[in-house]
Amino acid sequence: MLFIMTCHLKKRYGDMVQAPGLGRGDGMKFDNIFFINGTAYAGKSTMVKRLAEKYNGIACEENYHDELLPGLDRDKFPCLSYTRDLQDWHDFIRRTPDEYEAWVKGVSKECETLELHILNKLNAEGKMVFVDTNISIETLREISDNDHVLIMLADPDTSVNRFFERPDKEKQFLYRLLMDEDNPGLAMENFRQCLKRVNSRAAYDFFLHSGFRVIIRDENRSIEDTFALVEKELGLRVKLPPKMKHGKSGTGNPAAAASQKTPSRAG
Repeated sequence: MLFIMTCHLKKRYGDMVQAPGLGRGDGMKFDNIFFINGTAYAGKSTMVKRLAEKYNGIACEENYHDELLPGLDRDKFPCLSYTRDLQDWHDFIRRTPDEYEAWVKGVSKECETLELHILNKLNAEGKMVFVDTNISIETLREISDNDHVLIMLADPDTSVNRFFERPDKEKQFLYRLLMDEDNPGLAMENFRQCLKRVNSRAAYDFFLHSGFRVIIRDENRSIEDTFALVEKELGLRVKLPPKMKHGKSGTGNPAAAASQKTPSRAG
């Protein structure tokens, strides 16, 4: 039975939310946890859920730590508590690209603190855990290894251009806020610049050359074939289907991946 790690966190891990952040890695080593990091629209959440379903594991999907938000100390988690305590959501979309980028970086660091606490406890449960993670590349090098970390990438332009195409309520809420501004076109352009800042080519290249295995989104590859690649790169699948040749998959060696055709969109 699949255990989606999106509920009962506060009950199980509520004691952690008042604690200061752990040091990076803090000597932890996770033997049965598989991490997927990377860019938006690359398919990370889909793969995490499918892996947990197939291997009877725990799926820590995107923002799985959100149930802890109500109990967070504002002084210790200022970026995560920003949206919790926001009085007027129009202020969220009116921020400059500099302000937005600083906030996103802060959120990632604070999420890492929560993730490390949660995963440290889950690691002792003896089940395979699959995580759509915010944990930084630097920390992943300390707490894991190449057999347990996978990077999934989509072209940076896709992450910006398709931001509002997903039907999830959070993105549609932001879209309505932007359209509610006195000058919706100007508001949308400002927000697009914010998205471009945090989905930069530099960020993409940093993931690409992180040293971990990489899968690049390919619109011509099915979800099933992508899943087979993910299994292989994580050592969960010995052989790929005959039609899936490693050199054409957009995986493995970053230099080889970089030489392939850039995908047009993410997911």
